[in-house]
Amino acid sequence: MSRLSPSAPNPLLEARDLRLPRIADPCVLVMFGITGDLARHKLLPAVYDLANRGLLSPRFCLVGVGRRPWGDESMRRYVKQAARSGARTPWRPAIWEQLAAGMRFVEFSSFEDDVAYQSLTDVVTSLDASRGTGGNRAFYLSIPPGWFPAVTERIARSGLVDEAVGSWRRVVVEKPFGHDRASARKLDELVGRIVRPDDVFRVDHYLGKETVQNILALRFANTMLEPLWNQRYVDHVQVTMAEDIGIGTRAGYYDMIGSARDVIQNHLLQLLALTAMEEPTSMEAHAVRTEKEKVLDAVRLERDGVLDLGLSTARGRYGVGFQGGQRVRSYLEEDGVAPGSRTETYAAVRLEIANRRWAGVPFYLRAGKRLARRVTEVAVVFKQPPFLPFGQAATAGLGANTIVLRIQPDEGITLRLASKVPGTQMELRDVTMDFGYGASFNEESPEAYERLILDALLGDAPLFPHQREVDLSWRILDPVIEHWASSGVPEEYRPGSWGPSSAHDLLARDGRTWRRS
Repeated sequence: MSRLSPSAPNPLLEARDLRLPRIADPCVLVMFGITGDLARHKLLPAVYDLANRGLLSPRFCLVGVGRRPWGDESMRRYVKQAARSGARTPWRPAIWEQLAAGMRFVEFSSFEDDVAYQSLTDVVTSLDASRGTGGNRAFYLSIPPGWFPAVTERIARSGLVDEAVGSWRRVVVEKPFGHDRASARKLDELVGRIVRPDDVFRVDHYLGKETVQNILALRFANTMLEPLWNQRYVDHVQVTMAEDIGIGTRAGYYDMIGSARDVIQNHLLQLLALTAMEEPTSMEAHAVRTEKEKVLDAVRLERDGVLDLGLSTARGRYGVGFQGGQRVRSYLEEDGVAPGSRTETYAAVRLEIANRRWAGVPFYLRAGKRLARRVTEVAVVFKQPPFLPFGQAATAGLGANTIVLRIQPDEGITLRLASKVPGTQMELRDVTMDFGYGASFNEESPEAYERLILDALLGDAPLFPHQREVDLSWRILDPVIEHWASSGVPEEYRPGSWGPSSAHDLLARDGRTWRRS
């Protein structure tokens, strides 16, 4: 067979035309915690946008579970308000009427209300018959983890998840996935009571962002990058999630969790895995998951084979100060924070990956609140050339080649490289080449929760971490948390800065500095 030229159309196309969207099966989505902030600001607008894009079946049904004394109409008014204020697509009355027709509300006095579970079973069974949902059911547990035992036990008893021929049952779980490794395993056991492991979808909303998914496209669809993506050429990797705000009204949650548990255990370690993994055999969920698990299993806290968490980690919390021209309170002054709290609002950790590709390349992860600006990125910093034929004056201040994967707020990719300054003298300066989604594509990127909800309804799992990934992530983080528990209080840092001095020392010991993002 003759080989096609790169520009020729390929007649051996996959049967599915990529221009034709994949539409979810008719189903009932039962949303526990529908009256919470996450549902109001993210989940409900995403459901409307999916319907508006034609990605939900006309027979799709939404059943809300909450403690408010509502009927179906009260829930519809609430969902309509949330959708109109948060949707990214135009408001279309016909779409809304179609969606609203499949909405029901079940009032729970508590998540231990056995009578309410029977009512929920009756409502879902009725929708199966009247709306033709085929017995397909998804349960979105947007509730505190402490309620999981009560909810999973009663869902199992109610018969809602009993298997039926030709239909499916799925559970969608919001983070945090446990408080440590032991609790994560217990959580997995609880969810395993009601569905099979492959029918559990653990939401990490960062994995729904375009740039996060584009990491795989960038690495494995571009021949010129993959040969450089290893310890021979890469000096180090920085993964940053910085926020310029405090904890706001989240003290009840955040003071029990802290920065490391909140984002390093999930978001940042997932970004590390996608950046460092080997090429999967396909984009099927099991293939991607296998490679991510290999990387996480190879992550080490040791520095040059020696474990010293005092040298390979840093933590802090913001103090009182000024940010954006306004005085801001310290973390300990925030409403709801315990007076003797030792919770960190900044966490950084140095990791190594014990495999052939990454041996000797440190990965630095940092996350914090009240920092200089809001940015989430992965920066792959390359080694300096072994020899430069230019004079020292010509290269003064020249930095390292860097590929920056910008995840928020402006999704895209930046390449930093050296270029000659126009003029008669040989002078080199860093320049950047930028790719931004907004400038390069006419299509608007779907919101992360749109993609994740749709994929859960489709049963498509590449963007959802599997339990083994969660377990391996806690294996990495548990020793850090235990070390900090016996290491006094976090170091205070100034609002609007880039964190505590110990975080800068973390890189300085290796002769490196954090990027000023």
